[in-house]
Amino acid sequence: MNFNLGKITGTIMDSYRMTGGLNNLDETNLPSKRALAAICEDLLQLVFPGFHDQEPIHSHHLTRLTSHRVFSIADRLLQELTKSIRLHPDPAPSESAESVLEGFLETLPRVRALLSTDVEAAFVGDPAASGTPEIIVAYPFVEALAIQRMAHVLYQAAVPILPRMMTEWAHARTGIDIHPGAKIGSHFFIDHGTGVVIGETAVIGAHCKLYQGVSLIARSLSGGQALRGKKRHPTLEDHVTIYAGATIMGGDTVVGAGSTVAASVFLTHSVPPRSLVFYEERQLQILDKDKRGVTWDDWVI
Repeated sequence: MNFNLGKITGTIMDSYRMTGGLNNLDETNLPSKRALAAICEDLLQLVFPGFHDQEPIHSHHLTRLTSHRVFSIADRLLQELTKSIRLHPDPAPSESAESVLEGFLETLPRVRALLSTDVEAAFVGDPAASGTPEIIVAYPFVEALAIQRMAHVLYQAAVPILPRMMTEWAHARTGIDIHPGAKIGSHFFIDHGTGVVIGETAVIGAHCKLYQGVSLIARSLSGGQALRGKKRHPTLEDHVTIYAGATIMGGDTVVGAGSTVAASVFLTHSVPPRSLVFYEERQLQILDKDKRGVTWDDWVI
């Protein structure tokens, strides 16, 4: 090499001293992204046995295999939870981590029950679906939502950083960005999925359906940290369908039950139940489905 690596090392060390905000030195170790990625992969195997495995699983081996997976995940996740919880003052982080871990693992059967309704919604709502196996292995929303529903359990337990790392892992794989804080009801279906954004304080009712590029976002981020903990993202009541590219904005915005929001709509205020929201000659139109004589099936594809 015709250049001085020692000199380059020195300039990088100078950068470490001058730009300290990017360093994590002499501090508590942060959760490992690489370790958490492997844990997320194994959680998907645990939640969907036989769908994320290279080899077939026989029923008579299922108990032994499940036990092995639970013990393995518990051991590794406990380490990452301990690191994460130590980021906040805690008199006994290991003890707290064990309590959180126990609650998380005990919740997995309920998470599976919810995911079963999501897969059902996808099959009912998509004529292109050949069956449940195709939905579980090929539809990106299933993976994104499975990780989000599990991360939401940790988010509710006030675990810092780790839940967001989980959903960002799924975001990188699927293109679907769902914050772990979002509250999502049963029978939720995201068709295609790419570019969907669902913010931290969004609330989504049961039997809702989103298409690609839908954003449920905050009205403004200019308030910064002053907005932490406040309702910033919209609410969708039950049986709402939002088509591709639509943006719903604001914590006070409620899309009433049974409503349909057309593609590319930019909505910043609430609409009553059973509304049809669309653009006509560049003007936003909000119609009552019942008065217009439109049936639910006319607007759900």
